[in-house]
Amino acid sequence: MIDSLLLVAESHAESGPLIGFHFDFLESNIFNLAILVGILVFYGSKIIKDTLAERHNSIALSIQEAEKKQQQAITSLAQEEKRLAQAQIEAERIHKAAQERAVAIKAEILAQNEKDIARLKETAAADLSSEQERVIAQLKKQIAEQAIVKAEEQLKSKVDNNVQQTLINRNIDRLGGS
Repeated sequence: MIDSLLLVAESHAESGPLIGFHFDFLESNIFNLAILVGILVFYGSKIIKDTLAERHNSIALSIQEAEKKQQQAITSLAQEEKRLAQAQIEAERIHKAAQERAVAIKAEILAQNEKDIARLKETAAADLSSEQERVIAQLKKQIAEQAIVKAEEQLKSKVDNNVQQTLINRNIDRLGGS
């Protein structure tokens, strides 16, 4: 057994010191790796914890900001949906009022047109009546003038001087004797 320990010691003596760092991880022994991992865990855990804590805090802060913005967005969305609903109600009210106004204006226009038509008919009837009266008066005048002309012609042809003198005397007597 001593021989075997000597052989192991010689083999390590030839290969280098018993305790030392080998930077080639494939040739390192487990003891060196354990020391290296222990040092990394001892010193690195504090740094990793601090880094992870900072990262956790920044993520938590980002989540809180995102939730706050989400709540604001939800509130804004609700307000805008309410305003949209009010705007749609107002638009419907305006549309209905416009339709009612259009119907009222149409009725007013139709009533005014009926009045205008009635007035035009009355005016046309009055114009027709006055024109008819004017034409009748003109015809009466022409007929009377023609009758007078015809009567004068007949009197001139049928009445001689003796008859004419007798008529004149009779009329003078009537005028003078009344």
